Amino acid sequence: MKVWTMLAKSISLTAVLLLLSCSVSYKLNGSNIDYSKTKTIQIAEFPIRATYVWGPMESMFNNELKNIYANHTKLSLVKRNGDLKVEGEITQYSQRNKSVSSEGYSAQTELSITVNVRFTNNVNHAEDFERSFTSTSSYSTTQSLAAVQEGLVQEMIKDITEQIFNATVANW
Repeated sequence: MKVWTMLAKSISLTAVLLLLSCSVSYKLNGSNIDYSKTKTIQIAEFPIRATYVWGPMESMFNNELKNIYANHTKLSLVKRNGDLKVEGEITQYSQRNKSVSSEGYSAQTELSITVNVRFTNNVNHAEDFERSFTSTSSYSTTQSLAAVQEGLVQEMIKDITEQIFNATVANW
């Protein structure tokens, strides 16, 4: 009986020590952030540096980028000296013919957005990077760009901001 009591105490002590030695890391919606070390994020405004410009796109992108971090992490947004820093610019917004009909006319047009991102992790500089993220969407040439532009741009911005989020805090 005494051996079993000592064995139970030994197992309990081992379990407690094992739990105490583990580091604490929280994950919300795929993020991989150690909130004991990383508490703040600085997100700069991304200006449009593309040749072709659609005015509302800049504010749509900047708002969506901030929202994804606010909604999926516990990081506080700061104006400077963030533990994480995301900055860059919208470098390309263009359209091109994607397919041709049997009559030789354009049947589909592809709209594309590219964003250049510079990410700095002031807690772990090994994770710093500069990379471009692109999203495309197609529409029928029977529709005008003005009729579909807002919806397609929103869709592409959502895709790009998710790519940026995954590359910066989800480590995908």
